[in-house]
This record gives sequence, structure tokens and C-alpha cells, in this order.
Amino acid sequence: MKVISGLLKGRNIEGFDIEGTRPTMDRVKESIFSTIQFSIKDSIVLDLFAGSGNLGIEAISNGANKCYFVDNNKVAINTINKNIKTFNIEDSSIVIKNDFMEALHSLKNIKFDIVFLDPPYKDNFIDSSIKYLLDNNMLNEDALIICEYNKDIKIDYSNLDEKKTKKYGDKFVTIFKKI
Repeated sequence: MKVISGLLKGRNIEGFDIEGTRPTMDRVKESIFSTIQFSIKDSIVLDLFAGSGNLGIEAISNGANKCYFVDNNKVAINTINKNIKTFNIEDSSIVIKNDFMEALHSLKNIKFDIVFLDPPYKDNFIDSSIKYLLDNNMLNEDALIICEYNKDIKIDYSNLDEKKTKKYGDKFVTIFKKI
């Protein structure tokens, strides 16, 4: 796994083999970041279910101001912290080890520009995450929510504009924009 663009381009990201996680493939990440590239500079990012921190690190590499990395897995948190230190991006990173709903509750005074949602496929945490973000006004105007999920999960929000949905093998990525 590598950073595919920006200041950290070409650097290796540790954590492709963390048990219970499913890293976003480089070709999927490349497609996501080419779609959102003009929204990243100076943004506040939430990488919920962060795993290795792959998506948040990519956002920082491309000019995000700050990224909040959230995961409940101790190994994932240790890996995120190691990656952040290796890339010397401590000033742009906040790491939270907590259940996703407790973490969202602790962050409810922050407004995000970009949110990455890639929870375990067996649990449909996307709906509850989006609902919490919207109900608590945690998204800036024109914020983007990037969801990675499998075919068994259905996402439908009338107060979000679906910008793009693309299928990659057995997974889907949908990019929503706050209306």
C-alpha cells in the first residue's frame, strides 16, 4: 500500500494486513481522490473506521488541513500512530481509539469537509454514521461523504446528492455531497 499522490507520493503505508480490516485498493483510492481532488485543500477530514489510516493519510498528502482518524482496533490505532510518525504529519493528525458512535459524539462540535466511511461490511454502520453527522450538523456546506460498501448494503439519503457511484469487483464506492 502506497500514498498515490501529493507530498507523500510513493511512500509506503503500513497496515495492509491488520486483522479485521480491508484496506482500500490503490486503484479504488486513485479513483476516489481524482474525483475529490479539488475539495481536499485546507479541508477538515474524518476517517471513520480508519484501519491503517490509508485514506486520511492520502488526504493530508493532498493538502487537507487536519484529519481525525477513528478506529476501535488497538492494532489499527498503533499502526495509524506509527504511519503518522513515519510521515511526520503529527500536526495534521488526531487519532481516536473509540467506538465510532462514541467518537462521533466526542467530535460533534467539529464540522467536517470530507468524511470517509468504510466500516466492516457485516455491519451497516454507514446509515447510522451519516444520520448522526446530519442530525448533529457536523458537515460544512458542500461536504463530501465517501462510502465504501458491499452489494448487501443500500444507501439512500434524500438530503445528500449522489455525485458518483462506481463498482469495483464486489464492492461499491459512492460519493455524496451535502445539499
